[in-house]
Amino acid sequence: MASDSNSFVQPAIPRFDGHYDHWSMLMENFLRSKEYWDIVENGVTEPVAEETLTEAQNKALADRKLKDLKAKNYLFQAIDRSILETILQKDTSKHIWNSMKKKHSGTTRVKRAQLQALTRDFETLQMKSGESVTEFKVPYLFMSKNSIVKIMRNKQLLKPLLNSQA
Repeated sequence: MASDSNSFVQPAIPRFDGHYDHWSMLMENFLRSKEYWDIVENGVTEPVAEETLTEAQNKALADRKLKDLKAKNYLFQAIDRSILETILQKDTSKHIWNSMKKKHSGTTRVKRAQLQALTRDFETLQMKSGESVTEFKVPYLFMSKNSIVKIMRNKQLLKPLLNSQA
């Protein structure tokens, strides 16, 4: 079986799925493999308006701008439109990367901590003596729908609730 250099499979662009820490690691590795990470990390430095560039400097600047466009293209493909719409400064790959980092870094840990707090609240949930059902339910009407769904999907949390109905 002859090996064909054209049979190499191109790696897929990592899609952002809400788990920033994992996605950023995959995306950084992807961009490094394409030799665009330096542009994302350091950006493109524009010359001062009155500065005159040599032909070699102009070519180097044009090359860096082209690399930045290619890196932006990969980021645009990796990030869902609804998330891209929240990024105000999309003129360079560095701005996009930094915006994603600022908005989504640590979100997995934050969500886990919020879910643990909600779980604790749910596990200790009980009516106080003399409290009506309406008074009891009011604070939980303000919980987000997503939080309630997460709690309801957790079988460990539902087990005591279902056993108390028997």
